[in-house]
Amino acid sequence: MIERIPITAVSPVVERGRYPVKAVVGESLTVAATVFREGHDALGCGVVLTGPDGVDRGLVPMTETEEPDRYEARVTPDAEGRWTYRIEAWSHPYATWRHAAEIKIAADIDTELMLLEGALVMEAAAERLPTDSTARLAGEVVAAAATAARDRTRPVPVRLAALTSPDVDDVLARYPLREHVSAQGSFPLHVDRERALYGSWYEFFPRSEGATYDEATHTWTSGTFATAAKRLSAVADMGFDVVYLPPVHPIGAVNRKGPNNSMTPAEGDPGSPWAIGSAAGGHDALHPDLGCWADFDSFVATASDLGLEVALDLALQCAPDHPWVEAHPEWFTTRADGSIAYAENPPKKYQDIYPLNFDHDFDGLAHEIERIVRLWMRHGVRIFRVDNPHTKPVMFWEWLLARIRATDPDVLFLSEAFTRPAMMRALAMVGFHQSYTYFTWRNTKWEIESYLAELSHDTSDVMRPNLFVNTQDILTAYLQYGGPAAFRVRASLAATASPTWGVYSGFELYEHVALKPGSEEYLDSEKYQYRPRDWTAAARENRTLAPYLTLLNDIRRRHPALRRLRNVTVHSCDDESVVCFSKNTSGDEGDDTVIVVVNVDPHSTRETTVHLDMPALGLDWHETFWVDDEVSGQSWRWSDSNYVRLDPASESAHILSMRKA
Repeated sequence: MIERIPITAVSPVVERGRYPVKAVVGESLTVAATVFREGHDALGCGVVLTGPDGVDRGLVPMTETEEPDRYEARVTPDAEGRWTYRIEAWSHPYATWRHAAEIKIAADIDTELMLLEGALVMEAAAERLPTDSTARLAGEVVAAAATAARDRTRPVPVRLAALTSPDVDDVLARYPLREHVSAQGSFPLHVDRERALYGSWYEFFPRSEGATYDEATHTWTSGTFATAAKRLSAVADMGFDVVYLPPVHPIGAVNRKGPNNSMTPAEGDPGSPWAIGSAAGGHDALHPDLGCWADFDSFVATASDLGLEVALDLALQCAPDHPWVEAHPEWFTTRADGSIAYAENPPKKYQDIYPLNFDHDFDGLAHEIERIVRLWMRHGVRIFRVDNPHTKPVMFWEWLLARIRATDPDVLFLSEAFTRPAMMRALAMVGFHQSYTYFTWRNTKWEIESYLAELSHDTSDVMRPNLFVNTQDILTAYLQYGGPAAFRVRASLAATASPTWGVYSGFELYEHVALKPGSEEYLDSEKYQYRPRDWTAAARENRTLAPYLTLLNDIRRRHPALRRLRNVTVHSCDDESVVCFSKNTSGDEGDDTVIVVVNVDPHSTRETTVHLDMPALGLDWHETFWVDDEVSGQSWRWSDSNYVRLDPASESAHILSMRKA
């Protein structure tokens, strides 16, 4: 039913309020609504945030936008937990009176009547002020205004000035006189810790770090948690916040894959970490080659000492010799011939993996998975990268994530779902904190511009993107054929466009050789074999992108604007291969503006004019300002139109911090 003061089209709202909007502590979000009323009387409206403790945080006034009857306000939650917000609207007696009084008194129409009505408004406001001491001075201000308005010995302009003074405006802004108060809401808002929105991820395989090959016996010795821990300081030095590990469980022997996904593994080939389970155990066990629980705990502790969080792959699938296959055959799909179905994504076949089936024992399987997640949580894992969540029921994820959040709200889940948009959104909606995206395949100017607008505005209320530049599964043609410049371009875009981005180990070494033409699989993929890298030699020979990745992460840390998602503005450029966007913050989030200009053509120098949306930068169209290039160290004076030249051989991007002239 419509309220006395109609309030419609409230945003942000997810599924009519069934699911919460997402934010992190200290992140501002814009709340908007269409508010109107009959006749010509004035109205007011505002947003009321209610904290996890059930206490209202006060009224934040909303201001009218350029769109008629559309109002908005920025609100900033300051604690983790389940919040709500509501829109309140009211008839505004003071604004209604003031509009009429200033017109009528100037025309000498109903002068004394208007002054009397003004006094009555002040007296009504005084009666409704809080009774605590903080409102005492406010009461004195409005009482004095009412007295002045009734005093006919004073000149009319003086009496009107008393009723419309800045002091009166200030009091009635803090304690508005409200009649016919209407409300819409409450709407849910879930506030997470900052890592849910902001962070730099680095993925590596522990078994490759420290792996050695014996030429005499033609055998490999796996790396361990202890040898992998030696890599952590380099990851931290590059400025990464999260180190992500593929599955570290025992790997099945049945149908084990060999190099390059072959079905003919040699003796000692390690197999795919995603083929989980063997006689050595399942999802609740460690691969014996990597070490024991004490070794894993030591790895997590070392990472923590370096300021790194450990994210672990949660891959809900099994090798044919996983203990579950014998103990719980009902958790799998049995085919007509009695065999258990292995995973397929035609034409791809994964004979070493059995998918789970939730339809025969949902409760039993769900509680077993919860047990596994909590086991790893007890060993210091507070972030999970979930493999292929779109192949499991969405209702399961809603159940599991709600149970974990109820007891451990700091635990985060990343959805690795490269699938249909509806499924990606649904997974985010039911509780995933972050999501993989299509960014990997958005390479042209128009693709990037439209996708940045989508991620930062269309889906940002529910889906937080994690822009990985590559993964162990994805080596795009852009990286295969673009040379070192392509790696700089993709890193520049990912690190600045999204608060969270990620790199799979080897990216900094420009690894770009595919299994075959048209494939996105790496040749000699680390998924199927050991792949130790000589980091020292790469640094010595200056064939590493590590210094640039370090710079990008340093820039991100120094600029609050780059740690937010909803603040992207795309600007226009005359060249079809140059992308420009800005990000800015203000107020509680810190005053900061960054402008990013990227040449997405890794083969050619591009010269163009960048045309800036000056109001989006908080400037008038005629103003000029200084920009400092965080990459090159140069500075320029800019205006609304600016010449740019980017040579991919030397620099692919300007990352510009703005300072007013």
